[in-house]
Amino acid sequence: MTILVTGSAGHLGEALMRTLRAKRRRARGIDINPSAFTDMVGSISDRDFIRQVMSDISHVIHAATLHKPHVATHGNRDFLDTNVGGTLNLIEEAVAANVASFVFTSTTSTFGAALTQAAGQPAAWVTEDMLPVAKNIYGVTKLAAEGLCELFARRSGLPVVILRTSRFFPENDNDPDIRGSYSAENAQANELLHRRVDIADVVAAHLLALDKAPAIGFGRYIVSATTPFSPSDLAAIRHEAPYVVERLFPGAGALYASRGWKMFPKLDRVYVNARARRELSWQPRYDFRFVLDCLRGNREWRSPLALEVGAKGYHNEVFAEGPYPVG
Repeated sequence: MTILVTGSAGHLGEALMRTLRAKRRRARGIDINPSAFTDMVGSISDRDFIRQVMSDISHVIHAATLHKPHVATHGNRDFLDTNVGGTLNLIEEAVAANVASFVFTSTTSTFGAALTQAAGQPAAWVTEDMLPVAKNIYGVTKLAAEGLCELFARRSGLPVVILRTSRFFPENDNDPDIRGSYSAENAQANELLHRRVDIADVVAAHLLALDKAPAIGFGRYIVSATTPFSPSDLAAIRHEAPYVVERLFPGAGALYASRGWKMFPKLDRVYVNARARRELSWQPRYDFRFVLDCLRGNREWRSPLALEVGAKGYHNEVFAEGPYPVG
């Protein structure tokens, strides 16, 4: 049984390959870039290459993509060729090879403009039932790729699971206000409350999805750290998030202050992972409560896997206005 991992030189691809190798599971990594975790170099937009690499493959994890930061450096056609055309190549060849399961890495960015709440409205409670409204070519192409996955799952019977992952990259935020007011570590710890997940938990969700896909048939899940909030907190966190956090975690403010950290004054959304925990039996470990426990014990709160993979960036060039010039 060999697992194909696309995008093996990227953040998630490397994390998947590291984990699969550690578990002694046979895996074949492919990417357009050579790396220690890439077995075959080529593009997913090249149908002949995909047909070649699909030989003897029993499961597919499709993590390769052009990301939101690439909007600054790639054209619309590049996004269509990679995110849509590449996915079509993979899923058609997966059907032809009679693979047992196909897991597609999508993104909570697909929700796009649907997350924008009017002034005075509560924060958005984001579940899989929210209707996405893409706001850039990245979102458009990831939604199109999801549609292809669903079509082939229903038409051909290929077991497919789509995972909409929230933020797990370690790079600084592209928002200059966030970069100017919070360290990357502080901001990312805050985000575990509502819109971030550790890469080790992302990997765990993918491997569970791979194994459970045949029984599920087709499924779509949000993969984000478990939020401590409930719908009754949404109005308050939109205006006074530190108060709500202190109510839920007494002493968190003092613990933050001792490290020179601070909480975001307001939160605009909450990603809800209940369906993934219920149907995939996923148990994410690295949540906000874990962060606080680690701060009390003066321990590292990021997973060993996150530290091993580290920051990769998205471009070969450095932008004066931030990590990447995309809002």
